Amino acid sequence: MENYFESQRDHIFRNVQVLIYVFDIESRELKKDISYFKSCLDAISQNSKDAKVFVLIHKMDLVPEDQRDVVFSARKAELVELAGNLQIHCFRTSIWDETLYKAWSSIVYSLVPNMENLEAHLRKFCEICEADEVVLFERATFLVIAHAMRKDHRDDHRFEKISNIIKQFKLSCSKSQASFQSMEIRNTEFTGFIDYFTTNTYVMIIVSDTNIEAATTQINIQAARAHFQRFIQESSSAGPVY
Repeated sequence: MENYFESQRDHIFRNVQVLIYVFDIESRELKKDISYFKSCLDAISQNSKDAKVFVLIHKMDLVPEDQRDVVFSARKAELVELAGNLQIHCFRTSIWDETLYKAWSSIVYSLVPNMENLEAHLRKFCEICEADEVVLFERATFLVIAHAMRKDHRDDHRFEKISNIIKQFKLSCSKSQASFQSMEIRNTEFTGFIDYFTTNTYVMIIVSDTNIEAATTQINIQAARAHFQRFIQESSSAGPVY
């Protein structure tokens, strides 16, 4: 760490778009952790003043449940004060619940250029498909990039659950020397489509209207690919390509 802040400081912290700093809530060297974080903030302020700063206060599952809100709020307030004029975004995280997935999805969301336009295109696509919901996932991690919905859903953790299911399924495919391309799930409540979409995304479409043929939705997905790929390429100069 000392090497980062001394001989490599200008190299490492120049042209940074995002800084993600992780605190271990059970660390016994809090003063040292805070000192390193302050050094990061100083280096970012000097070399990449427009960078976005995210802080993960991790292993929160080790804190008694009735104390988590208080502990997190206190740590967040301390870090926000330390950051001064530099805006930081804090998340409490654990590998044992949905918090880590939500934090990483928020970070990915912040990196996508022209997000408002992308979401507007997704809403239109959702309407054209007469779908309940359309979700765009990052291809490798299956983190949520953006979504649009016409009907509310009762499960706030559905994206993380779907991501875990698909990643496990992709792993099973790879063990069989097969590659995952698409999936269709159908029951009495809805039909779900998960399909390769653009270069670095998959799309999920949920349709509960039984009058809509699966072939119609599949044609809509195929027709929309070129449109979204073109839109994303036009936006890519402002940030990473999705």
